[in-house]
Amino acid sequence: MNQVKFITFEGIDGAGKSTHLAFVADALRAAGRQVVVTREPGGTPLGESLRNLLLHEKMHLETEALLMFAARREHLAQVIEPALARGEWVISDRFTDASFAYQGGGRKLARAKLEALEQWVHPGRQPDLTLLFDVPLDVARARLDATRTLDKFEQEKADFFEATRAEYLRRAAEFPARFRVIDSTQPIDVIRQQLQGLLKEVLN
Repeated sequence: MNQVKFITFEGIDGAGKSTHLAFVADALRAAGRQVVVTREPGGTPLGESLRNLLLHEKMHLETEALLMFAARREHLAQVIEPALARGEWVISDRFTDASFAYQGGGRKLARAKLEALEQWVHPGRQPDLTLLFDVPLDVARARLDATRTLDKFEQEKADFFEATRAEYLRRAAEFPARFRVIDSTQPIDVIRQQLQGLLKEVLN
């Protein structure tokens, strides 16, 4: 069997990544892979409790970053690493790139602090492939469901999301070997054709 892979989906709120996550998971299963689908913050009972706090409670910026990485540590220990060890592929809706984008780019936490947390929590683990769904802010905002209550991140102003998007793109440029940037303004069928091409690469 081919080597297992850890694939992450990233993008600002409304970029459309969740729309394509199930498609990729189903495609991998159709190719004979065992797949675990998970998310951040969350993925474990403790992580889901922390998710509720992180998305809805006001807190100091550094507290927010520390809780994000605390949830991530549990996620790695309880879900990601065991699944990979069993020979299963892991697809996660967000991982550490989101912390650099949101807490770093959006909230302006010093990059060195995030890098220190990254080295502490998962020094030997990075995604094998990161799919960054990129979309202009006005398109992303229009896609958010107006019928539901927005979490505290989704309620942020435009400059926050512009900075978050810019940090995502900066990281994609810094780590081109694992990032694939997808223009999420394209029709869904066009994006899925691109995803199928990327999956052929990782499956071979």
